[in-house]
Amino acid sequence: MIPRPWHAIVLLVVLFGVLPLLATCGSQSGGSGASLYVQQVTANPGAYAGKEITVDGAYVWRPGDPSISVLALGVSTLDNGLDAQPLGDTIWLEGFPAEVTEHLHRPGDAVYGFVRVRGEFSATGGYGPGGQYQYQLNVKSAEPIERVRRVEQRIDDRPLGEGKVSFFELQRHPERYNGQTVTTQGYYFWNGVIYVLAEGISTEEDGSSPQPLGDPIWMEGFPPDQSALLNLGPNNSYVWGAVEVTGVFQTGGGFGKDGAYQSLLVVNPNGARPL
Repeated sequence: MIPRPWHAIVLLVVLFGVLPLLATCGSQSGGSGASLYVQQVTANPGAYAGKEITVDGAYVWRPGDPSISVLALGVSTLDNGLDAQPLGDTIWLEGFPAEVTEHLHRPGDAVYGFVRVRGEFSATGGYGPGGQYQYQLNVKSAEPIERVRRVEQRIDDRPLGEGKVSFFELQRHPERYNGQTVTTQGYYFWNGVIYVLAEGISTEEDGSSPQPLGDPIWMEGFPPDQSALLNLGPNNSYVWGAVEVTGVFQTGGGFGKDGAYQSLLVVNPNGARPL
């Protein structure tokens, strides 16, 4: 997978372009002064230590060990939107409200986006997992600067006709079709890590950051020539689209990435077509 440096640059340009205007709006809205940028705070932490301040920057949250919940200058990602990494100096965010993340980018392995955060700033070090962060903002309020809107596309729960089995029928009664060759329809999703057939796809308004919906079936053997007819990400970093597939269905759990999928569909040669 090729890194996405241009995406990081775009985010930085957006940050520098919109934040001065937003900071002015903040000072006019009755706040205790204009918003600060992350680099202003980290360049002179002593001036803000122990004070309640408002800071604009790129929020990055990632689960794992250790987890990340920081405010940074910008964000870099891979072409498929995964592996979001904060750029520049970071401030650990303690108590960032979960409801705000609903309006940010959610590619699947992280949450990121530009936000305005208000809280008490500390600069004595030892914050976050393992005490690895020098600065912390104890969050009192937060709001998105950019609001990401997502749209959903789903298949209908209806019979598909003679010789075919609906996706929902497979999910409701998987044991009936275990070991059999079936023809079904759904939304194919691939991002280099996950290969599934799902009941639908959620994307941002421009079709980016696709995510499968519902309880997907792990799917192997989807032909690359048919992938080329679907929605493709930059540098072929993801594929998604409505398809009809024929293949051998198995159930019983333990399939796919981390053995997390209950069922598997192995597509026959020439057993796939876009809808």
